[in-house]
Amino acid sequence: MPEHFIRDEVVKDLESRRYTQVVTRFPPEPNGYLHIGHAKAICLDFGMAQEFNGHCNLRFDDTNPTKESQEYVDAIMRDIRWLGFDWGPHLHHASDYFEQLYQWAVQLIKAGKAYVDELTHDQMREARGTLTEAGTESPYRNRPVAESLDLLERMRRGEFDEGSKTLRAKIDMASGNINLRDPVMYRIRKATHQRTGDQWCIYPIYDWAHGQSDSIERVTHSLCTLEYEDHRPLYDWYIQALGIYAPRQIEFARLNLSHTVMSKRKLLTLVEDQLVSGWDDPRMPTLAGLRRRGYTPESIRDFADRIGIAKADNLVDMALLEHCVREDLNKRALRRMAVQRPLKLVIENYPEDRIEELEAVNNPEDPAAGARMVPFGRILYIEQDDFRDPPPPKYFRLSPGTLVRLRYAYIVECTGVERDAAGNVTEVRVKYDPNSRGGDSKGRKVKGTIHWVSAQHALDAEVRLYDTLFTVPKPDEAEDFKDVLNPASLEVIRGAKVEPALASARAEDRFQLERVGYFVADWKDHAPGRLVFNRTVGLRDTWAKIESKASS
Repeated sequence: MPEHFIRDEVVKDLESRRYTQVVTRFPPEPNGYLHIGHAKAICLDFGMAQEFNGHCNLRFDDTNPTKESQEYVDAIMRDIRWLGFDWGPHLHHASDYFEQLYQWAVQLIKAGKAYVDELTHDQMREARGTLTEAGTESPYRNRPVAESLDLLERMRRGEFDEGSKTLRAKIDMASGNINLRDPVMYRIRKATHQRTGDQWCIYPIYDWAHGQSDSIERVTHSLCTLEYEDHRPLYDWYIQALGIYAPRQIEFARLNLSHTVMSKRKLLTLVEDQLVSGWDDPRMPTLAGLRRRGYTPESIRDFADRIGIAKADNLVDMALLEHCVREDLNKRALRRMAVQRPLKLVIENYPEDRIEELEAVNNPEDPAAGARMVPFGRILYIEQDDFRDPPPPKYFRLSPGTLVRLRYAYIVECTGVERDAAGNVTEVRVKYDPNSRGGDSKGRKVKGTIHWVSAQHALDAEVRLYDTLFTVPKPDEAEDFKDVLNPASLEVIRGAKVEPALASARAEDRFQLERVGYFVADWKDHAPGRLVFNRTVGLRDTWAKIESKASS
């Protein structure tokens, strides 16, 4: 792995024999799909374990049954494997430890370090104090140990209503760290858990389950994002009060990516309000969405390596993520020709009944990919944007009287056009040079090359063009993030024409459509007889230009 401060600390711990084996964990809550920010943590957690011949636990933080589901569990496991990692036999759930956590809670009550409280949520919040003012102790804080033990047992049996009672740690209501002001450990939730069913009606708060779960699993390095730095003293207090094994927690900055949001709550809002088609919508920053858009696991791991591990928050430009997938696909994606907005082109001096097979390179970056034969005839389709009458300045594509090179084919010269009643060009007429096969200009200056498909052999396809989901780099700073959604984030083109080689494309096959961009066959909607391609990224690499300017 690349050098960073966490890796340095792990090396020190191994050299000092503080730990003899590296055990990390990735602890997602199954209340949504994983996103690109989680990918950074996954690469760190699993990558560190792999590098030092340890292992990484996958532990589901399933402590809130009202928001969690088996769908999310399955999606998380699928996405981690797709990204290239596996937990082997080390699959765990916080719910595996519910009984142990409960017994430890009883231990704290008996030690005078926890109590059952009856303040409401609002009363508790008011009594908590502020950053500059100490909190106020609950009137139930010093209730007898036996009474708290009895009430906790009755809470477990379901005798009380939700919100009527909680279990709180007895720490310090005047602490400068608000997390230590008698935090809640258990709350009543009369909801069916997706794993334990109705066995429990009290559930541990994350802060109570987090450190102890790490301890049970003998995790050596508990790697967390920066928002948990202020919680670390609480985790340490619980571990010390119980007298159990202590993992080491190290914090790092989370990923902030431009033109998107990372909050699961906001992502869920997009799904529930049907502002996107689902968690796997290709505009979403979820791993499922990125996969459906055509991103590769290799490109996402490369992205994680490039952004590195730091202690300070920063905003990463979406252009870097696009650069990573563009570099990866450039090496592996087969080239194909497709016309998104077809314009009929007729070669006047080409025999009507003649069909040629022209050789086209599959991938110039990979000689082993070989070549394919592409049919060529008298009538072709070209892109509407590849013809202008009159042409704008510095326009090097087709216009009246100009020469252009048809990719892999011949040099042609525009001789005329046909228009409809509204003046729109409906057909372009050209003459070709039979001696220019392969694009040989024979000394003539031919500045433009355009792609095409044979009208007789072209297949119909649906092309989906995706852009950023938001119009601004930092949608979280908007008063309402939904107000800055990009209305042009998806354009669907149903009249595209593609070369016949794409008939064999299978779901998730990736291609470079020449002069257009990188595309993937949609895994949901693509099928024989219905070709559907999602644009992963365009050909222009803005990040490479940014890097070039910075280095110069």
